[in-house]
Amino acid sequence: MPETVLPKTVIQRSRDRARQRLGWIDTAQSFPFAGNFDLTEHAHGVLMVNNEDIVDAGHGFDTHQHQDVEIVTWVVSGSLVHQDSRGNSGIVHPGLAQRMSAGRGILHSERNDHRRADGSPVADPVHVIQMWIPPDESGSEPSYQELPIDAELDAGALVVVASGLPRHRNDAAVGLHNRYAGLHAARLQPGRTVTIPDAPFGHLFVARGTVDVEGSGPLEHGDALRLTGSGGQRVSAVTDAEILIWEMHASFDRRPSRR
Repeated sequence: MPETVLPKTVIQRSRDRARQRLGWIDTAQSFPFAGNFDLTEHAHGVLMVNNEDIVDAGHGFDTHQHQDVEIVTWVVSGSLVHQDSRGNSGIVHPGLAQRMSAGRGILHSERNDHRRADGSPVADPVHVIQMWIPPDESGSEPSYQELPIDAELDAGALVVVASGLPRHRNDAAVGLHNRYAGLHAARLQPGRTVTIPDAPFGHLFVARGTVDVEGSGPLEHGDALRLTGSGGQRVSAVTDAEILIWEMHASFDRRPSRR
């Protein structure tokens, strides 16, 4: 029998995240990101990185390596240029579902380039959320996937952005090499409501605006709600808002739940 998970909700306010301003980047981290740390202590479910970055024009992350991690990048405003050692390149913009599977190893860069494709200058920063989860198996072939989902988001419903859950096989915009996790997103106008999926572990992050969560109250930009053994709460937009919700049926320190 699966291990019982006791219901619990914990609010992490934006002000309580680890924050740094390092020249061209302003970053806020929901989980410890650098150095040696215990994933079972600091991750939630299988979500081990939820970084919110503001990157100045003309700057970004030069070529660096990743291995055995699923990286989902979500742009709130501006655009980010992606290039990797597998020959994938493109511009990540709002409304684009994007996933990179590092597998046995991949090199990539992400930059807020100072010029657009048409040669016009870029002056605005890019506002981006980057999220990491582990793959089911290590050493797999690296891969990349993207798909525009603006139309689905503009409908105001909860959209499956990236997932490896079997029930999302035909619904997810892009896939994940983790069969216990899925990422949902919603763009909400004031008064619009969506429901948090029921799962052993959940993570709601407010990427923009203000929402009211049933039983937890208002959450503003940068706030997060960590759910354990819970779900079904209604999330209502107070202002124009954008939210990201991870639905997770496993964690680093618990056996996967059977679904």
